[in-house]
Amino acid sequence: MSGIIGKKVGMTSIFSADGRNVACTLIEAGPCVVTQVKNVETDGYNAVQLAFGERKEKNTPKPLIGHFKKAGTTPKQKVVEFRDFRVEFEGQVDLGKSVSAGEVFIEGDFVDAIGTSKGKGFQGVVKRHGFAGVGGQTHGQHNRGRHPGSIGACSWPSRVFKGMRMAGRTGGDRVKVVNLRVLKVYPEQNLLLVSGSVPGPKNSFVILEK
Repeated sequence: MSGIIGKKVGMTSIFSADGRNVACTLIEAGPCVVTQVKNVETDGYNAVQLAFGERKEKNTPKPLIGHFKKAGTTPKQKVVEFRDFRVEFEGQVDLGKSVSAGEVFIEGDFVDAIGTSKGKGFQGVVKRHGFAGVGGQTHGQHNRGRHPGSIGACSWPSRVFKGMRMAGRTGGDRVKVVNLRVLKVYPEQNLLLVSGSVPGPKNSFVILEK
């Protein structure tokens, strides 16, 4: 599996060859620096660690400063490990080398995007789980429109089952969206245009896996 770290720029839309308006997301993917190369002999598995995004040295822990200096690069914001990087990248993923979007992806590829969804705070069951509410304002009801209704607990089982869909904190989760098609690659600007939506707000980090 190969991949790259990127930053979500925003959403737009383009027209496909058959005239359909396709919603898509623009991602600034790379350039990423190889900060560590793992192998079976020393680590027990093959992996490549990539780093992306500049970070001030005064805000970086000293162990990380030494880690980045060993790779010959400045401190970075995001560090991600990709296991079993593709064989055709042999020699390109040496310590300190740079990996860009144009080297990993081509138009027509399908990628998986991993990001952190937008946090919504504490939400009710209508927004959190798509409940319809208890219905109209009849039979004496006047303030139950968005309430969850009965949760089924009575003298048996005298408790609430785990996993019951109820109100609670919503969003802020790690979300993976699979099989997004790469519509355009702009290697000079390190930009990718992928179909569909990618989790997270603008300027949030996104992991793209191939």
